[in-house]
Amino acid sequence: MGSSLSCCGNDKVDEVTNIIGGAGNNSWRIFTYKELHAATNGFSEDNKLGEGGFGSVYWGRTSDGLQIAVKKLKAMNSKAEMEFAVEVEVLGRVRHKNLLGLRGYCAGTDQRLIVYDYMPNLSLLSHLHGQFAGDVQLDWKKRMKIAIGSAEGLLTITEWAEPLITKGRFKDLADPKVRGNFDENQFKQCINVAALCVQSEPENRPTMKVVVSMLKGYDPRGKVMQTRIKSVKYKEELLELDQTSDGENDVGGLEESGYGVFGPLEVPKMQDPYTRHGK
Repeated sequence: MGSSLSCCGNDKVDEVTNIIGGAGNNSWRIFTYKELHAATNGFSEDNKLGEGGFGSVYWGRTSDGLQIAVKKLKAMNSKAEMEFAVEVEVLGRVRHKNLLGLRGYCAGTDQRLIVYDYMPNLSLLSHLHGQFAGDVQLDWKKRMKIAIGSAEGLLTITEWAEPLITKGRFKDLADPKVRGNFDENQFKQCINVAALCVQSEPENRPTMKVVVSMLKGYDPRGKVMQTRIKSVKYKEELLELDQTSDGENDVGGLEESGYGVFGPLEVPKMQDPYTRHGK
């Protein structure tokens, strides 16, 4: 599993280690702060790839020659701790071409660092304003094409999805490639979660921990959820979460409901997709 060289002394992170360690993924390990300090040349400004509200990201090279990107978190509070644990858990389980791979982490008394695969091409931001800005041939025409394409992508998916939700045609939102082979209740819950995540006020959007919990069929308190979409206008009143009652729910006529309104819909606990059969 992980390396015996660890700066980890936190119960929450230990729990995450046990979870992803049992998932059969041995591509990550636990780093010591000393290792990461040496790999990034003491977190030198020359090695800095970017900076944001969460902290800074540094390029580094390990003693065995592996290029890495190290995210060094700024804040040490309960929210940052929770998001750190969730990110390590999710990336430790998931491998995808569009996601940076997890190489490991370090969690000391006053340090939280996440180690990713290094992305040689970096981001669009780094090419426009970062260390490679002077080397990139992005003329005005190309920049506008990128900007318009990004905006059209966001606009198109919103304009495409909203009328379908309004008319109760939820199945039409599914990727045709799955050929209808999906759980309808789970799919509707995914729509609920997506709607919450695009609310205009950032403080009303769920954290990744809440998103993961909701996708598993639970509210943040660990209860099975009922959901009701009141409007497709993505405001604070968009989603109402109620605790499951002992009474029966009238879920008839969901597809015929007007203007994107679901009847009360109990979402059963989903099977954890990361749990191996028989475990």
